[in-house]
Amino acid sequence: MEDQVSKGIKYMLFASLLFAFMGAAAKELSDSMSSVEVVFFRNVFGVFLILISIYNSPLKQIGGKFWLLTFRGVAGFVALLFFFYNISQIPLGEAMTFSKTSTIFTAIFAYLFLKEKLGFKGWLGVFVGFIGIVFITEFDGSSLEKTDYLGILSGVGAALAYTSVRELRNYYDSRAIVLSFMTIGTIGPLILMIIGSFYSNPNLDFMLGTFVMPKASDWIYIILLGVFATFAQIYMTKAYSFAKAGIIGTISYSNIAFSIILGLILGDSFPSILILLGIILIVFSGVLVSSKK
Repeated sequence: MEDQVSKGIKYMLFASLLFAFMGAAAKELSDSMSSVEVVFFRNVFGVFLILISIYNSPLKQIGGKFWLLTFRGVAGFVALLFFFYNISQIPLGEAMTFSKTSTIFTAIFAYLFLKEKLGFKGWLGVFVGFIGIVFITEFDGSSLEKTDYLGILSGVGAALAYTSVRELRNYYDSRAIVLSFMTIGTIGPLILMIIGSFYSNPNLDFMLGTFVMPKASDWIYIILLGVFATFAQIYMTKAYSFAKAGIIGTISYSNIAFSIILGLILGDSFPSILILLGIILIVFSGVLVSSKK
């Protein structure tokens, strides 16, 4: 049993490192193309891989929840759109921390929509998490930066996607669920880039952009983006099959540490004391919420 848990932890640590490298590749690409285009390349790679997998081993599922499947895809796509925009604008560790607030919101949505019990430890985790969000945004009572509210919304979007997956996995093959997300995440950016070629608005730069033909050097990062994202997903799935969700969910926060280190290597500034405190509180809240599972 210990060997299985140990394997799960190792797989999650590796997946977290790969997710951090995915973020680093996205950050490098954002120097030469819009975050919308980066989202397109992040997903189109996965669509082909999943279609090959389905061709080799056809889907076995009940189906019947098309609109919930579509909702999962849209929520995941919007979350990724905001997340990749933040990667292009703020330090990688901070962008990754915002995305990890999804644990807090997932607990709330599961309580509201799936009637899952939260308990004292869960509610304490949610409360601590919100304090952490206040610190990481450095909110002074006046207003939030665009990256702050987009970061929070990326956590909310991811949480809605994860909550819907809990219901969808009773009806669909996991590959179909991921394919819905990646297909919408491929078509969505194409539509947004078409709109962006006719209409521009600086306030909507997080969702509008034009297609720029990648340079030769960009293709290396595009391939790495796809490889890191795909294998991170595979090893994360493996991790959850070897150990309890609470343990793996806690280990997944190592992703923030990896992202801060990679961000510093890429030229990010070191987080302020307030932001560091916010990161610590969000990690602690995630541990509290995860430990009840």
